This record gives sequence, C-alpha cells and structure tokens, in this order.
Amino acid sequence: MSATSLFTIGYEQSTPSAFQSALSDAKVDLVVDVRAVAASRRPGFSKTALAAGIAEHGIAYVHLRALGTPKEGRLAARSGDHDSLMRIYDAHLATAPAQAALEELADLAKGRRLCLLCYERHVEGCHRLRLAEWMCERLDIGVTHLTPAPF
Repeated sequence: MSATSLFTIGYEQSTPSAFQSALSDAKVDLVVDVRAVAASRRPGFSKTALAAGIAEHGIAYVHLRALGTPKEGRLAARSGDHDSLMRIYDAHLATAPAQAALEELADLAKGRRLCLLCYERHVEGCHRLRLAEWMCERLDIGVTHLTPAPF
C-alpha cells in the first residue's frame, strides 16, 4: 500500500471540469466531502452529480456529514466571523458523532491520496483547514491545498 497523501479543495469560483482536473492532476483517489449539507446551487457540485463526475476520473467519493460545520458555524462563516466559526467548529469536533467520523476519516486515509472537499475556495476561511491540521498531526503527514482554476 502506498503512503498516505492529504489534499484539500474548495469548489467556489470553479467549474466541474476545472475541479475534476485539479483532483486528477494531484492523482487524488478519494474525495471526502466534509459539508454538513452536500447540496449546492452550483451545477455539478451536489452529492450525486459530484460523485458521478469524479467517478468518471476513477476517483471515489464519501460524504462524512458529521464533519460538516453546524448551522451556526455556517452563519458565522457567511458573515466573515472566522473566529466564531472556528470556536463553534472546535466545540462540534468534541461531540461523539464528530469523533467517530474523525476516526473513520483517519481509517479512510490509510494508503490513499485523499482530498477533503468543501465550498470555500481559500482554505484559510474554511473548517477543512482544522480537519487537515488534525489529519496531519494524527497521521504524521503533510497537506497540499488545491485551488482549481477559476471560471
């Protein structure tokens, strides 16, 4: 089994084609959707369409809803209150469902080229940064933040 590689990606300001190209170029083999709600107004980025689109490139898809941001955290993010988002998300990660999902995420990552998916283009404003930090510490790996070409 090959070594684990970790990536993150956000689809904001991207097309499905550019998004899929970024994943393929990085040789990602598993996308883990960490949105609480895996729906999108953007064509190609809701759960079913996304899974089908990346499957055409040989990339598997898993949705770990329990690692998504709670509603109050999403509201804080939309208002630009990053500190509140992280405080809310850190409290969420301490819950039993999130802890179980973190363990599942760590197991999924073993020997994979795994990419954490959320909406925000820039990881600095997204909860997936916290997940990537946890994964890096837990698995003693580095992370590459992918940014698909904008439309």
